[in-house]
Amino acid sequence: MEVSGAGIIRVLIADDEAVLRTALADLVTSDDGLELVGAARDADEAIAMAEATSPDVALVDVRMPAGGGLRVAEELHRRAPNTRVIAHTAVDDRATVVRMLRSGAVGYLVKGTPPADILVAIRGASRGQPTVSPDVMSGLVKDLSAQLEREEVATTTRLERVERITRAIEGEGRSLVFQPIVELATARLVGVEALSRFDGDPDWPVHRWFAEAADAGMGVELELACNRDALEVLERLPEDVYLSMNASHRTAGSDGLLELLDDVEAARIVVEITEHERVEDYDELARALGRIRERGARIAIDDAGTGFASLRHLLLIDPEIIKLDVSLTRGIDTDARKRALAAALTSFAEEIDKTVVAEGVETPAEQQTLRDLGVRFGQGYYLGRPAALEEVVGPEPSPRAD
Repeated sequence: MEVSGAGIIRVLIADDEAVLRTALADLVTSDDGLELVGAARDADEAIAMAEATSPDVALVDVRMPAGGGLRVAEELHRRAPNTRVIAHTAVDDRATVVRMLRSGAVGYLVKGTPPADILVAIRGASRGQPTVSPDVMSGLVKDLSAQLEREEVATTTRLERVERITRAIEGEGRSLVFQPIVELATARLVGVEALSRFDGDPDWPVHRWFAEAADAGMGVELELACNRDALEVLERLPEDVYLSMNASHRTAGSDGLLELLDDVEAARIVVEITEHERVEDYDELARALGRIRERGARIAIDDAGTGFASLRHLLLIDPEIIKLDVSLTRGIDTDARKRALAAALTSFAEEIDKTVVAEGVETPAEQQTLRDLGVRFGQGYYLGRPAALEEVVGPEPSPRAD
């Protein structure tokens, strides 16, 4: 940037402290190579003077009225882009330093900087050279080092998580258990729900595995891997027992799930849509579920009865199976409000020819109450805990000798 006149640097001073403003003005006028074009008391005056005089350098107080040096730096960056701004403050506020520098300031001086150093900074700023007080620079370096260290730790942690999820997708430490779904009146087994289990860190419960995988962009891969394992047991189930497996709406819309269903007797499959993420486009989800239904599979949703969002989910997805949430089932025998809501959902399902399955049935009283309300099917610890498949349906028959 070329400076004004024959090498004369035009300087604007802005500070709300009259004594300091005068001292800085005297310092500038004492130097034959500098010209004082104004001395402002606040941000408004500084901006107006800068627009009127087009200074080469503006030395501005960070904490003055009407928005301070930050506002001046931002406004001059837009209105007088040829003016170089130096921030001047009594406070070593590194957050403000960074904000000022991002707003276009080329220098940052702490009040108390020797006059000779201020003059050097003004000359350097006129040439676009950054100037920061040594104390401030030292603090910035420390902050930057700490930030880089935090980012390095975060990156390492993220890589470790991705590695862990990748190993799980490849099969390491991943397994399945199956929870029986029974007819409440007879305890007859009608279906099993495949539930994923992961070895290792107890701080990583099942839901966190899927949440971390989704956050890393690997959620669909992990769900498909678990569902692939689940489908491998279909042939070991009795012909009249269906297999229920979980899928997020993203997985439900993937080609990978359709490919899995193409390889099995899909009429015996229930795809249970989990609601871990907000559905942004129900029309797109409806098309995806239509492709699943074309293969012969049925759709279920869980968490029915837990709020308006769930009811909207229920109406827009139109599942064949409605699963009453455990929060509604638990203690239903002693809570008239829960009974009323369950009765309404059961009546609604019957009216539109849907099947209701109650989740989380844990006592004989809950089972009996649900039966009395017209709920035909259920699952829960009282009816059968999640277990290895052979514990749920019996051992796999041995092949007969010829």
